[in-house]
Amino acid sequence: MESEKSGACLSLLDDARSAAKELAVEAAATERDRRVTAASAAAARRAGAFALGVRRSEGGLEADLTTRVGFLGELGRGCPSTAWIAATTYEAKRLLQIGVSDKAYADAFDDVDSVVCSSARPGQAVREPGGLRISGRWPYASGCELAEWAMLSVLLPGDAAPQPAAVFARTRDLVVDRDWHMAGLGGTGSHTLVGHDVWIPDSHELDLPRIAAALSNIAIAVGLFAPLWGAARGALDVVAAVLAARSSPNPAHATLADSPGARRNFAVAAHKIDTAQRRMLGIAAAVDATLPGEALTAEERARLRMDLITAVRECRSALEDLLDLHGSSGLDNANPLQRYWRDFAVGSRHVQFTSHVVEEDYGVLLLGVDDAPSAML
Repeated sequence: MESEKSGACLSLLDDARSAAKELAVEAAATERDRRVTAASAAAARRAGAFALGVRRSEGGLEADLTTRVGFLGELGRGCPSTAWIAATTYEAKRLLQIGVSDKAYADAFDDVDSVVCSSARPGQAVREPGGLRISGRWPYASGCELAEWAMLSVLLPGDAAPQPAAVFARTRDLVVDRDWHMAGLGGTGSHTLVGHDVWIPDSHELDLPRIAAALSNIAIAVGLFAPLWGAARGALDVVAAVLAARSSPNPAHATLADSPGARRNFAVAAHKIDTAQRRMLGIAAAVDATLPGEALTAEERARLRMDLITAVRECRSALEDLLDLHGSSGLDNANPLQRYWRDFAVGSRHVQFTSHVVEEDYGVLLLGVDDAPSAML
């Protein structure tokens, strides 16, 4: 059984690597259009990128966290934006599996390869017999122009304060405001969804307490890091391909590959990226090893969070090393190296990677000065 699982994982990684080659060809157009191209979307679907979080019983891949981060990392080597949408789709589908009935989930997602976007910024909702009416603007909805469904946060009127709720709506009932103009991850198309008095039946409201009980922030964070690790690894691929052809500034060496110093710098950058990968896979393995009904302690989660922040810093440092090694032409708009650099720069500023909060949590737990660290754990 274990060998079958290992074989399936290796096959998925091979599929991701094959798709990444197609995505790399389309990456510039994906960024330019501020949405994943049709060719990239098709390649990602063939590889199973949007079925990772769907149950096997429903025709999906039901990938564990270790498999998922490996897959998304390989996909990100071709196009971090496409891999990011696969990562956010996984999380949305997983939360929907937890938070709605099996029947509602099956009715909504009979296509295992559908894309689902989400936004945590709350809109407004009013309860009516049989459902809710929602209105608002929901930004950062990655992949919203590919998505058939959107998972949205809303606030309901309450006696003392507004009450949080969440729904999933058809994107065809919403309008896309194409306002995503970022320095990196431009191809994610993380535009704003807009709706006014959109009807949501009771069957499409999520069970937030059930989701909160099953939520693993560390799993979400490492899943989002995987496409960013792919960006760093993609940058390494670019520089590796030019070392033998690029002339060295030192006349004693014909090419950068002939230079002992350049070889050393390349090795150091590669080692940082390799170490970050080991941290990423180690975090995933620790989460996967948690038995059903059990949970990692706050101290264990804090240590894993610290590992993840360290992996982010290792990749960021490696990208700077690779740009230094490549030279200024690596920042030419036609060079994919600068896109990997920008994608990482934007993605690694996601709230899940807020280093000072992670470090504060860890310090609080180490010193035993507070039993209630931040909600990021």
